Order: sequence, then structure tokens, then C-alpha cells
Amino acid sequence: MGFTIRPAVPDDFEAVGQITVRAYLGGGHLTEGSTYVQTLADAGRRAAGAELWVAVDDAQGRVLGTVTFAAPGTAFHEIAEAGEADVRMLAVDPNAQGQGVGAALMVRCVERARELGLTAIALSTQPSMRAAHRVYERLGFERVPERDWQPMPGIELLAYRLDLT
Repeated sequence: MGFTIRPAVPDDFEAVGQITVRAYLGGGHLTEGSTYVQTLADAGRRAAGAELWVAVDDAQGRVLGTVTFAAPGTAFHEIAEAGEADVRMLAVDPNAQGQGVGAALMVRCVERARELGLTAIALSTQPSMRAAHRVYERLGFERVPERDWQPMPGIELLAYRLDLT
């Protein structure tokens, strides 16, 4: 299957929100009643507060996956430090998983960080997101346990970082 990575446009937002929610809920990373579901579903807010990227099927134009790239000073910049970008809410449609979509979206984030002259990329991930961890590690991201954190009691997030220097 061929696909293209490009910035999301408003016509993509509904599909992006649905894919992100479906990937997180279907993967067992969230429960239906979680307030974070609203954040995941609101692709328009992500596009307004960061860069929203999509992988789109070349044959049908269908959104296959998405990632939020947050440069320093943007609304979705979370655990990254000075000179670092944050990568957030990587999600791939369950029907497209295992085909390189997530890795391609992450490669685009690395390219974007380099274009901006940033020194590193940081991200948070749940311990249960093992497939994503493998993608990050293949791309050279390393665990930085000193940045692990809890956005709320009972939710543990692991930190990864890719040095671009």
C-alpha cells in the first residue's frame, strides 16, 4: 500500500479524531469514560496549536494515521525542554497497522525537527504501547526515565528522547 505524509487539512480532522480515539481505545490504552478521549478527538484544536500531520492512502485518499508535532512555544509542547520538539498522539488506523505508517509519520517529525534546527525530540508514551516503543527505538529514541511523569494519579507515562545533534 502506498501512502503520502502531508500536513492535515480541515477535511481530514474528523477522520483524524476518529482514528486517534479508535487506536487508543482499541489498543486498550484508554477507557471510554476518559476525559482524554475529547482531546484525542479534537483534531482541529491540535492543528491550531501545533502541526498536525497525516498519512494518506495514495489510491483512495483515506487517512491512515496521524501525529502531532509540537515545536517549542506551541500549545502542545509538553515534556520537551528548550530546543526540543514534542511528538504527541501518534495513531494509526487499526486496519493500517504494521505497514510502516507510524514509522513514516515519526520520520517526518524527525525531518521537521531538523528543518527547524532543533536539538532533540521528546515524547511521552504509556507502558502498554509496546508497538510504538519498538518504532521509537528503531528510529534511535532512547528512554529517559528521569522525565517519566503522571498527568493524573494512576496514569504513568514513559519518556523517550531522540538527540539530533
